[in-house]
Amino acid sequence: MRKVEVAFETRANLGECPRWDEKNQLLYWVDINNFELHKFDPKTGEDAFLTFDQEVACFSLRKHDEGFVLGMRHGFYFLDGWDTHLQPITDPESQLDSNRFNDGRCDAKGRMIAGSVYPPKDHDGANLWQLDTDLSTRLLADGLLTSNGAGFSPDNKTFYYSDTPKHVIYKHDYNLETGEISNASVFHQFPFGNGRPDGAAVDSEGFYWTALYEGSRIARISPEGEIVEEIELPVKCPTMLAFGDDDLKTLYITTVGNRPEEELEAMPLSGSLLKVRVDVPGQIEYRFGHD
Repeated sequence: MRKVEVAFETRANLGECPRWDEKNQLLYWVDINNFELHKFDPKTGEDAFLTFDQEVACFSLRKHDEGFVLGMRHGFYFLDGWDTHLQPITDPESQLDSNRFNDGRCDAKGRMIAGSVYPPKDHDGANLWQLDTDLSTRLLADGLLTSNGAGFSPDNKTFYYSDTPKHVIYKHDYNLETGEISNASVFHQFPFGNGRPDGAAVDSEGFYWTALYEGSRIARISPEGEIVEEIELPVKCPTMLAFGDDDLKTLYITTVGNRPEEELEAMPLSGSLLKVRVDVPGQIEYRFGHD
């Protein structure tokens, strides 16, 4: 049994997108529904945050400065540094009033891959986009309900993402030189009713870790699509995970605090940032921008 600990006790409404900054040994994360970007220092336990005028759902650090590229309700934005002003880049879904961006991360060439969510869920209205380093965008996939779980294999030849309401994780061949995806297939199909795949991270051995929303656990899945380990959590709704600390062997896990009162009484850590030590380290996150 692995020991799950509290990294930072809080009541995030919708904690998401933890991202480890290996240069400064900090963990960034967001609270989507409260429009917040957080900066957590594991050494001191201090957590600071910025509040925006719209939801911030995913982000990546930038290669050549202390800035960020953000996926928000109204498209992609730059933030040049902590506590600076947002700069709009582009909104490829400006005509889709219900959509907002949801989950994403960068590839090894510095492109941002980010998907959207379509909250009404009366049809497959969400998409997966790529923001290139020249700030052009390209549609990679459509016909989704909630694009989630973006991740890359260590050799950058496989790209994963999930469609959370459909309980499925897909994998694609990935052409790093062109940024194209191809040969879509089902990587793992979870049964309905026992948690659905949300945000993810891939470790240095190529195993895909996913948070099981409403499943009270995270799961490690082999490159062949088989579950090899599950870790039970003291919350109902984990959302995403990130490898951190000096050795990249600490999994930080964001969670949801916007839950029914009886659930919060039984699981008072809902909304907190959790952590657990694992045996295999993760990968350093790629950053946005040219080499």
